[in-house]
Amino acid sequence: MEELIDLHMHTTKSDGALTPKEIIDKAKENGVTTIAIADHDTIDAYTKETIEYAKKQNITLIPAVEISTKGKKGGVHVLGYQIDLNNQEFCEKLEKLRNARHEYLHNVGEKLQALGFALNVEKLDKIEAVTKAHIALDVIENEKNTPKLLEVYDHIPSKGEFIETMMNEGCKAYVKKNTITPKEASDLIKLAGGLVVLAHPVAYTYEDQVTTEETIELLKEMNADGLEANYIYYDRLNNRHDDTAHWKKVAKRLNLSVTIGSDFHKEDQIHPTIGLVNEKFTLTPEERKDLFTFLKITSK
Repeated sequence: MEELIDLHMHTTKSDGALTPKEIIDKAKENGVTTIAIADHDTIDAYTKETIEYAKKQNITLIPAVEISTKGKKGGVHVLGYQIDLNNQEFCEKLEKLRNARHEYLHNVGEKLQALGFALNVEKLDKIEAVTKAHIALDVIENEKNTPKLLEVYDHIPSKGEFIETMMNEGCKAYVKKNTITPKEASDLIKLAGGLVVLAHPVAYTYEDQVTTEETIELLKEMNADGLEANYIYYDRLNNRHDDTAHWKKVAKRLNLSVTIGSDFHKEDQIHPTIGLVNEKFTLTPEERKDLFTFLKITSK
């Protein structure tokens, strides 16, 4: 039986819809045997209870995190795998990054409200690793905002569209967030003994017009160990982009390991689900072997 691997998913500890236990259950249901929960700027999903639950379900759970950083053209996400969850300096610095998210929430809340949008800042402030996605969803799902959204967009925008047209750099509700560089995130992950992987390079191509050569320069600056080449990207208009072959070539050129991730947040009948099973996307036996070697684990 084929072993399915998914090294990028989110829980309610950041901006996912499922709890860590529910993520493990969904992985088991989908036939995925090796997973990594990579929540934004937090490792809170990795409680003793969650780790034990994964073992009981015969799921290999890889310690992971996704750190939000600021690159030359826009946001860059850096994945860390096999990190030491008990590294005190790592945990303290991650805590500072989380606190910066809440400062950002209040600042962007003021801008959105000045633009005529209602935002439940008090509710959002209770989310430990609050993200742009939480903020955008709060706006577009609030019926009070329907008239304003229709005035601005002529329709109710998706989460991605609202972020890209209202909250990103150059937009009306843009707020500069205290953040770190991709290189600093890489150093932080390596401090905790982790493996550094650049998340979804395909996304930067379509979101920020980052060229392949610019991405290669970034990978070298980060001293990255791997590249999330196996990734299906849906843009803000839900157009599907599969550039995996291209990014695999880039990884090979730089002698980087290739990882795979669904970037699962919730079931929406559009984006990949855990294990990319709805995409019928699989790895070859050699690719799985290489990935297990990279992660320093054995197959089931």
